[in-house]
Amino acid sequence: MEIKNKKISIIGAARSGIGAAKLAKKFGAFPFVSDSANEEKLKSSIDILKNLNVEFEIGSHSQTVYECDLMVVSPGVPSDAEVIKNAKEKNIKVISELEFASWFCKGIIIGITGTNGKTTTTSLCGYLFNECGVKTYVAGNIGLAFSEIADQVKENEFVALEISSFQLDLIENFKPKVAMILNITPDHLNRYENSVEKYALSKQHIYRNQDENDYLILNNDSNLLKQYLLEHKSKTFWFSTIEKVLNGCWLENDRIVFSENSVEKFSCKTSDIFIRGEHNIQNAMAVIIAAKIFGFDNEKILYALKTFKGVEHRLEFVKEIEGIKFINDSKATNIDSVIVALKSFDEPIFLILGGLDKGNDYSVIEDLVVKKVKKIYAIGSSAEKIFNYFHNKVKTEIRKDLEEVVASALSEARSGDVVLLSPACASFDMFENYEHRGKVFKEIVNRI
Repeated sequence: MEIKNKKISIIGAARSGIGAAKLAKKFGAFPFVSDSANEEKLKSSIDILKNLNVEFEIGSHSQTVYECDLMVVSPGVPSDAEVIKNAKEKNIKVISELEFASWFCKGIIIGITGTNGKTTTTSLCGYLFNECGVKTYVAGNIGLAFSEIADQVKENEFVALEISSFQLDLIENFKPKVAMILNITPDHLNRYENSVEKYALSKQHIYRNQDENDYLILNNDSNLLKQYLLEHKSKTFWFSTIEKVLNGCWLENDRIVFSENSVEKFSCKTSDIFIRGEHNIQNAMAVIIAAKIFGFDNEKILYALKTFKGVEHRLEFVKEIEGIKFINDSKATNIDSVIVALKSFDEPIFLILGGLDKGNDYSVIEDLVVKKVKKIYAIGSSAEKIFNYFHNKVKTEIRKDLEEVVASALSEARSGDVVLLSPACASFDMFENYEHRGKVFKEIVNRI
């Protein structure tokens, strides 16, 4: 779509909205940014928009937002929001920021989605591809919005995109060369009418526009993914830590093997992967497959796997104090992420749980908690729910904030214990986002 001289309303004034506004203005459109959040929350965005000389409104969506040729929606805005419903009723074309940015990208897109592991896999993909000698940008729901870099990516360059289901809900022609679905487990059900099926099908949008010249990388061990897998034309590779696959990666004792048409083309030891945990073996498998699709050198792939140190806020080692390890896993915003975290440690755990609950079923982690956790510190708006569920099963206390939690943990934990922030909840009741929560935790620990 030619956007020059078009009026484009952008819903959401955070990172993606700002990126979309810059891109729209660069290509001769007239962006108008609208966000229902209050001025205090969006202070930095307001400053940027003023400097860009972009029109905007804060606090509500006025009728002006519908005076447009196109509406671009940020991923934080629910697809059933009133402003989007109204726009559709007025026959306004509504797309996601992901779709919009893709119109201007000439490079090779690797789209990465899934319930868990997206950030680590996207970061590893960008790191490994760059180590293999090809210029690769990392963007999407991680670091930079896609709109910020889309038009900078050249034809022979790559972009590794972390993609949420919310971004996929409003695509039209978005078509990654390589699409990955790392896993599907129940999450964000408050956004999908408590329907696991709707959530799972939303993830499948990532490959709906692919053809026989494209590639799809899927988790063979994810039952929900396979249950809702749709018909597709792309060439499919699988990865599994449970069984051998014909095309893709699997685990053979402590060895990761990649084969295509049953011909082995790469292998490494699980110990070659620097980041720990079975989930990271799967994340690495997905990236190995992508690397071999493009024929990258095995030695360079192996070097990248050995030297990639992981991502901030995902099982991130913060500090060891008197033998007590403090771990920041603030990105664990659902139950399945907490399962991964708990399984990653053999040491006794002081677990920090809580925040904005998204309909968590804590019975899913009950056995692991009883087996591995010495004590739970419950925080945030879900603290009472957590306390009520766990206090008869493991020692549980409600704490006001992370400052209190760290002070308590320091006095109660002993050398050899782990203090793990793995909240199972969103952060918006107490923090701007999970990054903010993780940074506050790290600052408190590092002051000790």
